[in-house]
Amino acid sequence: MPKPVLMTVDDDPQVSRAVARDLRRRYGEEFRVVRAESGADALDALRELVLRGEPVAAVLADYRMPEMNGIEFLEQAMDIAPLARRALLTAYADTNAAIQAINVVDVDHYLLKPWEPPEEKLYPVVDALIETWRLTGVRAIEQTRVVGHRWSAEAFALRDFLARNSVPYRWYSVEDPEGLRLCTAAGASPDDVPVVITPEGTALRCPSESELAAAVGLTTTPISDFYDLVIVGGGPAGLGSAVYGASEGLRTVLVERQATGGQAGQSSRIENYLGFPDGVSGSQLTDRARRQAAKFGAEVLTVRDVVALEPRGSARVVRFADGSEIAAHSVVLATGVAYRSLVAPGIAELTGRGVYYGSAATEAPACAGQDVYIVGGANSAGQAAVFFSRYAKTVTLLVRGPSLEASMSHYLIRQLEGIDNVTVRTGTQVCEARGDGHLEQLVLAGPDGTEAVNAAALFIFIGAAPRTDWLDGVVERDERGFVRTGPDLVVAGRPPAGWPLDREPYYLESSVPGVFVAGDVRAASVKRVASAVGEGAMAVTLVHRYLEEQ
Repeated sequence: MPKPVLMTVDDDPQVSRAVARDLRRRYGEEFRVVRAESGADALDALRELVLRGEPVAAVLADYRMPEMNGIEFLEQAMDIAPLARRALLTAYADTNAAIQAINVVDVDHYLLKPWEPPEEKLYPVVDALIETWRLTGVRAIEQTRVVGHRWSAEAFALRDFLARNSVPYRWYSVEDPEGLRLCTAAGASPDDVPVVITPEGTALRCPSESELAAAVGLTTTPISDFYDLVIVGGGPAGLGSAVYGASEGLRTVLVERQATGGQAGQSSRIENYLGFPDGVSGSQLTDRARRQAAKFGAEVLTVRDVVALEPRGSARVVRFADGSEIAAHSVVLATGVAYRSLVAPGIAELTGRGVYYGSAATEAPACAGQDVYIVGGANSAGQAAVFFSRYAKTVTLLVRGPSLEASMSHYLIRQLEGIDNVTVRTGTQVCEARGDGHLEQLVLAGPDGTEAVNAAALFIFIGAAPRTDWLDGVVERDERGFVRTGPDLVVAGRPPAGWPLDREPYYLESSVPGVFVAGDVRAASVKRVASAVGEGAMAVTLVHRYLEEQ
């Protein structure tokens, strides 16, 4: 196999030679360094590399180039070498412009020139690019293949599951010759789709998520039946608990019902998370946190639905939907929240067929040149509007309230105002979804009355419903289902009914000693990624205090 390529693009010959020299000094034995002095030349070189089958690991492009700047180049490079990681070289004076532009193109890092010494400023960034490429790009050489109908809700669910679990796959429509050929080779007919073909050649017809998870190598079975800490939920709070629990020596297992990352993991770009000035996608943040937890020895189980929690003496027992169970000294509940269902005629029937909950990034290419609608007024909806504006002809954000000011961050409102193909319609709701087999029209009700509009896709980001019905009668919840903790459990100086200890519940502790709550599922919590991670870490500190009492 040929050496993977590191490409640099800079119109200044002196800078171009300097960055190529520094890259060869550090990476020359393992990588081939290719340099170009214009965006057009670099695109030609990329096309030739791809045609020859040479893997491209990373591309570093200068921001200020004549005719085609670095952002414009990287946007086109994504189409040619989508697995290559991307970084932008920029002068200090261009930092703000570069950061704003990065919001439109999914760039991994930006580098300030000059980068002396490279050991501190250049190589750590390139190391991170290479590490990410190795985890995604190299592994994607042997891809899982999915064959199905374009408007199949079942096929969408499988693709979304693979994408959210960072499993590389390639999609084939059964209506295309190659898709039909794969279907026939798998011994299936078009009526059997969706069909999943693993890199080993195993064909699965209409697999369940658990069958698919096992086939693609995701961990679904615990290696022990007793732990120090069981974490239920794999969003930012759960991952935070897993990292801190495992790093501090607790035997830790995290259990997730579908895919790690939660709602934050579906975000196209989080820009106000500390330490990421150019933003980070939810999937990138999730992947890093998951790898960090694994590095410290935490187990991560996917596609395991927890249906019951039972205090059993000093143990806390978690029961799965299949009847099996694991126990631990302590539990952190970090199940987060789910988007509420949009109740309107046609929505349920067309879900997965043009109507989607959350960002559904797998659908972005299919939105090219189409009219897309997004329901919601919070940051997640705004981030989705920015993301889909790169693909769709038009993006319309439908907001029930009078403005975005009360629900969306200021920076995101300003960003939406600067995107030409994004429109915000306030005081507007979806009354009906129409279509023959897939979404074709929406009926909207707004200040000026009702109207029908053509729509290729509708993405829904409304409400926050906690998944806590399985905790009914076990821990104390508020009227909306959020779990009460700490001071909220103490009324007139009295702990909750049945509290067996002399002390009051710790700040994140539920009405059951040793069961802690972190993140969005906790009553009165701050609904932000950073606060969820912080609560996840804080919960582990309180777990240690609890264990010292035993």
